Amino acid sequence: MAWRVFKKIVFWSYGRTTWQYDVLCVLILCFVFLTPKSWFAQSELGEGARHQNVVFAADHVLVGTEDLGPNPGQADLERGVRKVTGRTGLKVKAFRPLRDEQGRVSAYEVDVE
Repeated sequence: MAWRVFKKIVFWSYGRTTWQYDVLCVLILCFVFLTPKSWFAQSELGEGARHQNVVFAADHVLVGTEDLGPNPGQADLERGVRKVTGRTGLKVKAFRPLRDEQGRVSAYEVDVE
């Protein structure tokens, strides 16, 4: 008896109009809406990156202007990227300022290697 119920659950042989299907849907919705965001946090980023607007991809880093100053050079950006990501082996290849609707620099897109 227990094996048959287990087999039905694993292979999901219940139809759409059964109460078991409804229970599964409720469990899925609970998981989607009640799961804490911290379960899916990127652990590769440094501690400082969790509190700033930073996206780290394979070879690009998007860094806000808070830590960089008014007109950062390549050395300033390299230091800022290392501080924000927590990774020491990064070198800046190129960077581009990203501007908001008013034309102010809001972030820098930095190419790293």
